[in-house]
Amino acid sequence: MALPLLDIMDTPPLRALASRAAAAETLAAGAPPVRLAFVFMPNGVNYDAWQVKGEGRDFALSPTLEPLSPVRDHVNVLTGLTLSKARANGDGPGDHARSSASFLTGNQARKTAGNDIRNGISVDQVAARAIGNRTRLPSLELGCEHSQSAGNCDSGYSCAYTSNISWRDESTPMAKAIDPAVAFERLFGDASQAAAAKERLSRRQSILDFVLEDSKSLENRLGASDRRKLDQFQTSVREIELRIDRARKEQSPVKVPDYPVPAGIPQKFSEHIDLMYDMLLLAFQTDSTRISTLMLAVDGSNRAFPEIDIKDGHHHLSHHQNNHEMIEKIRRIDRFYVERFARFIKQMGETAEGGGTLLDHSLVLLGGGISDGNRHNHENLPIILAGRGGNSVQTGRIINSPVETPLCNLYLSMLERAGCPQPSFSDSTGPLAL
Repeated sequence: MALPLLDIMDTPPLRALASRAAAAETLAAGAPPVRLAFVFMPNGVNYDAWQVKGEGRDFALSPTLEPLSPVRDHVNVLTGLTLSKARANGDGPGDHARSSASFLTGNQARKTAGNDIRNGISVDQVAARAIGNRTRLPSLELGCEHSQSAGNCDSGYSCAYTSNISWRDESTPMAKAIDPAVAFERLFGDASQAAAAKERLSRRQSILDFVLEDSKSLENRLGASDRRKLDQFQTSVREIELRIDRARKEQSPVKVPDYPVPAGIPQKFSEHIDLMYDMLLLAFQTDSTRISTLMLAVDGSNRAFPEIDIKDGHHHLSHHQNNHEMIEKIRRIDRFYVERFARFIKQMGETAEGGGTLLDHSLVLLGGGISDGNRHNHENLPIILAGRGGNSVQTGRIINSPVETPLCNLYLSMLERAGCPQPSFSDSTGPLAL
């Protein structure tokens, strides 16, 4: 087990009280827990085709959001939310890197393509720290596109920023599973290999004991920056120890659901997305975790979409400069992503749990850190929120907020309903009324 890279190594407004009381009552009554999922779309959208107008329940779905019609009563469309820290703020170009880096952190990422990356803890990991010890996996990170973890990927920004939305701390992105088979293994392992698993746990514990002892011997020889990195490393090791301890204390082996084990990454992108959504559904349904992220593609992705007859790259098309043919292709890509999301939400709404459905006890966000892909703006973000959060959220509405309302206000409200309220998060100004 390797130590982290060290400098010494010489290498270069408030929700109504009634809703809060309802959420607290749900938790106290031993009802099913509230799950949180965050799904990221890259490159912004064709906002004219996405935009929904209206108030409350009085609105019509836009052409892009029309696939949500079967689940309209289970979703809210949010407007006016902004990621201020995804803007340049003096750092020049690099909107794609800042978009993904700040999407769940609300932080301004340090502009660097080197090892000195700095961002901030993401909202999913805030929740994982608070309630992650109640499940086998504190959180589950999923993705649908391979990506680099180092190097320059956007105008001087590290690939770590464009490739990740989940951050354990300011310098540690959470690795995501891209292969559905790997995600399934992470969730359920091989239940038939209990003896081997027990031996592996014992061996890992021995390695961790040695690593901690060895790393502590370095502390007196390190500078302040290295001590901070080493402390983060030791914290990660201790978290692994806790996971091992939980695994040892399990009274019964993990029950593998009646679901065919994925064979790997399908060639069709729609099938790949659907499989990753299935993994997320299984994770929540089996209470393997209550916190998950899904990155549909890295920001700046130039993937083509041959199954909807689009051979041009997504990122290329997003810079359409008002070319009507390119705009239409972007609209079709946006709708493609919404169709996959609608399928997933329908499945959650059909999964019975605790006198209701899994969707009743979840909050699932779909969105991105760029609004209009051609303008690269970060206000009026495309955000959909599905689920009732333990029956504390009214759905089937458009929720209009004043432009420049921090997206992190929404995160405060989501954390509260998941049983891990925070006084503030990043640039939040208060919980968003849901």
